[in-house]
Amino acid sequence: MNEDFNFKHIPIMLNQVIDGLDIKPNGIYVDGTLGGGGHSYEIAKRLTAGGRLIGIDQDEAAIRAATERLSEFADRVTVVRSNYAQMVSVLQSIGIRQVDGILLDLGVSSYQLDTADRGFSYMEDAVLDMRMDTRQEKTAKDIVNNYSQAELTKIIRDYGEDKFAAKIAAQIVKFRDTKLIETTGELADIIKTAIPVKFRLTGGHPAKRTFQAIRIELNRELSVLEESIEGMIDQLSDGGRMAVITFHSLEDRLVKYAFKKAESPCTCPPNFPICVCGNKSKGFVNSRKPIVPADEEMERNPRSKSSKLRIFVRRRESNE
Repeated sequence: MNEDFNFKHIPIMLNQVIDGLDIKPNGIYVDGTLGGGGHSYEIAKRLTAGGRLIGIDQDEAAIRAATERLSEFADRVTVVRSNYAQMVSVLQSIGIRQVDGILLDLGVSSYQLDTADRGFSYMEDAVLDMRMDTRQEKTAKDIVNNYSQAELTKIIRDYGEDKFAAKIAAQIVKFRDTKLIETTGELADIIKTAIPVKFRLTGGHPAKRTFQAIRIELNRELSVLEESIEGMIDQLSDGGRMAVITFHSLEDRLVKYAFKKAESPCTCPPNFPICVCGNKSKGFVNSRKPIVPADEEMERNPRSKSSKLRIFVRRRESNE
């Protein structure tokens, strides 16, 4: 079977995303993490000939699969291979100044996890890769074998939030002194030996946090999000909406902070009677608490369990 048609993409919180974006039939929408096109299909379905959807993804297999999936809407869909960090320049290159909605479904896709030779999964033995964009030269193998013990400790602690970060990093360095760490299986086994037996029995697979940390570091997931989210909010038209699905606390915290800052950017001391800093609100957060999947969805799709959806609504002044 063609791997593109095997690109599994069960859209997370599909109904909540569609409701949250409040789609206008003639609006312009951007799916910055196109994946298999599950969310995009439902957006495109609601657009008329006057509407437009721009789908962006850096994964070549995702581009092929989503292009096929969205082919019936070819008159209103544009698919671009790029990182959502380049969204502003992608939109400028096709003559779009403002959009009515932006969706980001962050993290690794089911296809990437389930395709063993992509090297994302600790459940299958494969070459250590983890590149979301295969045009990139650096792989997870380079990080594991070339980062210092201190650097490994830092990323496993900060991006994996693993309390055994120092032990895991020490074990990695000890092993690679003997031979290069080349596969996901080797790395998973090394991590396992670094974690005390009693802690291996709870909290999921012992390698989960370290694999997450290496993937985030390799693909610059948090820095890309942090550097680009404000620019994306600025692309929204009056009433336009940005919906972001996150899968771990680091991403969610970042999105929560960025949305809060866009809503209340004033830097004046609390005791000032009026604002003098000149920073104006860009809109408001649609709900104070993140939206989470229903129990039924979590049972049907276990990968949705850690997901959270936050939505920001743009408000522009009439002179903008």
